[in-house]
Amino acid sequence: MHCSPNHPPAAIHRCSRTHAAPALVAASLAALLIGCSAPAGSIEPTDTDIPDASGWRAEEVVRGLEHPWAIAWLPNGDALITERPGRLRLLRDGKLNPTPVTGLPEICGDCGQGGLLDVALHPGFASNRLVYLTFAQGDEDRNRTALARGRLGPDGKRLLDTEVIFRNADWKSGGQHFGSRLLWLPDGTLLMSIGDGGNPPVSFRGENIRNQAQNPGTHFGSVVRLTEDGEAPADNPLKDKADAKPETYSWGHRNIQGMTRHPQSGVIYANEHGSRGGDELNRIEPGNNYGWPEVTYSNEYWGPPVSDETERPGVTDPLLVWTPSKAPSGLTVYTGERFPDWRGDLFSGALKFQEVQRLDLEGGRIVGKEKLEIGERVRDVRMGPDGELYVLTDAPDGALLRIVPE
Repeated sequence: MHCSPNHPPAAIHRCSRTHAAPALVAASLAALLIGCSAPAGSIEPTDTDIPDASGWRAEEVVRGLEHPWAIAWLPNGDALITERPGRLRLLRDGKLNPTPVTGLPEICGDCGQGGLLDVALHPGFASNRLVYLTFAQGDEDRNRTALARGRLGPDGKRLLDTEVIFRNADWKSGGQHFGSRLLWLPDGTLLMSIGDGGNPPVSFRGENIRNQAQNPGTHFGSVVRLTEDGEAPADNPLKDKADAKPETYSWGHRNIQGMTRHPQSGVIYANEHGSRGGDELNRIEPGNNYGWPEVTYSNEYWGPPVSDETERPGVTDPLLVWTPSKAPSGLTVYTGERFPDWRGDLFSGALKFQEVQRLDLEGGRIVGKEKLEIGERVRDVRMGPDGELYVLTDAPDGALLRIVPE
């Protein structure tokens, strides 16, 4: 790939960052902008010049959701939508059932960024009616990310036989960084992301809790792989390591908010929040370390870099880094028919920038970007059973939107 000042690259080569002198930083950045080669990973220096996508509009399906977090479609066209304060809502014929679904586990709905989070149907839902939910368990002083399973009743109004089948092995304090997305794999196992637990000064075992993302002996800052019953599969990558949690699939993550599997390539993609800048899009592979907080482009909220390292042997480079931070959220692959040029591309939500970014994916690389300005904080992006792209907005009066041709 050739890059020039008059034609800035969609993805700029990821390199080691130096903090020794401003002149060196400026020189390094200038070199990046002037020329580059095909990147192993990439960094976006700014998101202010991303072109607008054309030929689309957003139509409102329903409004009146309180901070919705996730949506899952049922085989009959109904949908289940989670609301972060702790409610599960049934959408039927384009209308919200005014009474929330009952039978949920006890949820900490006032645990800051916690509450009721993701929802996913068992691959055999048509016959077993099983629904899986991630949520914050406990209270503001002592909480953790957990996974529950229940059976949706015939009328869609209640969960039956609900049980908590997995939880972070350790409690934390505060209301930050729970994760948490769910993704079923073709072999019938389930991936679940767990956040690093929070920013300094939140502590764990006498140090910043975020450091546990580099400790496979905890679940903080990891993706875990589970059986349908919440157990560790026998072929998990760290199952036989004495100093690691057997459920761990990958680690070194800060706070994954979007996760999807490409239906053609089978590649698993995830986007996660950085601190101040340094948001990442990663290709998730079993047994890999993704660096946080020792290898990152993020800065502390009070100014200095979190780490002097942006790459290290044994640490997987991101496919894309967003600086400044866009606060990534839901992530999906477009598989519909109404936008032929979008097929096979990634769509990544943005809370801070109130948009959805289309990531033009070719040969496993991001070769271009454009944005769909939503004008509200985007929490989730999903493909619907009708082949349309759907967006959930994060607000006290949040909405479900459908993206259709203009």
